[in-house]
Amino acid sequence: MITYPLFLGSLGFWEILLIVLVIILLFGGKKIPELMKGLGKGVKSFKKGMQEVEDEIKDVTKELEDDDKKQQ
Repeated sequence: MITYPLFLGSLGFWEILLIVLVIILLFGGKKIPELMKGLGKGVKSFKKGMQEVEDEIKDVTKELEDDDKKQQ
């Protein structure tokens, strides 16, 4: 069984094809690779930022646990 992301679940083949054609008409064939490259960089940057936040939370949690152990 094929599963689709939530936003693509109700779209059929013809609707997706129409959306792709409109994007090609609006941006042109030469701009699409540039747009996808920019989108990829944005996603990579977002993931890096999320990882930094998670690492910071882990560090603070570890410091708090170490302080609790020292006080006991």
